[in-house]
Amino acid sequence: MIGHELKNLADQSDNVLQIYKNKLKPGDVIIIKTMNSTYSIRVAEDGGYFVSGGWFDKKNLSPSKIKINGCTWGGSIIKQDIIAACGLKLEFQNRVVTSSIKKIFYIPHCCEN
Repeated sequence: MIGHELKNLADQSDNVLQIYKNKLKPGDVIIIKTMNSTYSIRVAEDGGYFVSGGWFDKKNLSPSKIKINGCTWGGSIIKQDIIAACGLKLEFQNRVVTSSIKKIFYIPHCCEN
């Protein structure tokens, strides 16, 4: 039963809007709207991210420089190659997990004002 559920999750992940970590460049910004919060994520030069909003604002830690583990369906299975995917939850290096992602906005560094 578990193997069947994992296969379904893997099959579904190919049909979800995803932002891949390896496609981002330093200075790019991702705005993520979850069920409960909004996060602003700026790609740093060294592979880390400057994150503001949501949990980080509530803890007066914005902006925080942190790594992103990837996205999860809420359990221990994580897609480490993505920074955001609609319907999944974002997990930060400090183990904070967001509510489900509803919208993603990508702003390339070259297009910022």
